[in-house]
Amino acid sequence: MIEKLNIVKQRFDEVNDLIIQPDVISDQKRYIELNKEYKDLRALMDEREKYMELTNNIAEAEEIIADGSDAEMTEMAKLQLEEAKEELPALEEKIRMMLVPKDPDDAKNVVVEIRAGTGGDEASIFAGDLYRMYTKYVESKGWKHNIVDFSEGTSGGFKEMIFEVSGEDVYGTMKFEAGVHRVQRVPQTETQGRVHTSAATVMVLPEAEEFDVEIDPKDVRIDYFCSSGPGGQSVNTTYSAVRLTHEPTGLVAQCQDQKSQHKNKEKAFRVLRSRLYEMELAKKQEADAAKRNSMVSSGDRSAKIRTYNYSQGRVTDHRINLTLYDLQNIINGDIQKIIDELQLVENTQKLKENSDIF
Repeated sequence: MIEKLNIVKQRFDEVNDLIIQPDVISDQKRYIELNKEYKDLRALMDEREKYMELTNNIAEAEEIIADGSDAEMTEMAKLQLEEAKEELPALEEKIRMMLVPKDPDDAKNVVVEIRAGTGGDEASIFAGDLYRMYTKYVESKGWKHNIVDFSEGTSGGFKEMIFEVSGEDVYGTMKFEAGVHRVQRVPQTETQGRVHTSAATVMVLPEAEEFDVEIDPKDVRIDYFCSSGPGGQSVNTTYSAVRLTHEPTGLVAQCQDQKSQHKNKEKAFRVLRSRLYEMELAKKQEADAAKRNSMVSSGDRSAKIRTYNYSQGRVTDHRINLTLYDLQNIINGDIQKIIDELQLVENTQKLKENSDIF
């Protein structure tokens, strides 16, 4: 462990020197990457300090006990040794997890797309519930979100909702939400009290930087149209809404949230870049999932990942067979406990794959 941590320290010192070099600062892509690496390594260095202190305490205590000339000191050393040995396994496990190579996409912001699936009006209402759940979760994390585009359902909720989330390690947290979410409940429109099953699909796209995906302007058709929905006087009067069509792939991205055509165009391009980036990422995730036989983060958009059963007050995550009887809090944004379990499973799998690290 110490040998591995010393190698990490060498890299930390190297990165520390690099990020103040003028040629690195002038290369935006490299500078951002090195800053992210510095932040991760800094956290590891903090744990390394604790580990070195703990192992030094153990060595010191063992030396005093072996000497045995001072009874009082020996007794204190035994207590110190016991305490340090109790702390050590948990710290070693934490460091092992931190040493597992990180997905470089985990630090990215995201574009979240929620679409009503099977279930008609009830699916749109459920898509609205999911949007509310995520906005409450995002607020609890201190992240920011803003709407890109939406299409309202006829009886409430949304047929489609697209929004951006920015903050720290957003994709690494939110990526577990991608897939098909099901709800089992009596719809507001149901007169006979029968439980219906409806679904909504959630996509979580890592937000691509300009240097991640280069789009040739000649490949993009740009259409301008009038915004629809709430928004005051500019709605249906100015051509501020923007629709982009990437002709080589047929991908479409649009934004009508802002009154400014320029801002809508900027947002739509961010979504288009993220969709193009995600296409490549999904292929990689499918290949990785096939290799590790994992459904936790497989990139399979059609996979049914979670069921929200209102009559039983339960939420079940099918990927890890986790059932929680806490539906009300979860639908109000308390999803961290589910994400923690999913992250633990993924990290454990990665730890097995990277067992050669130790």
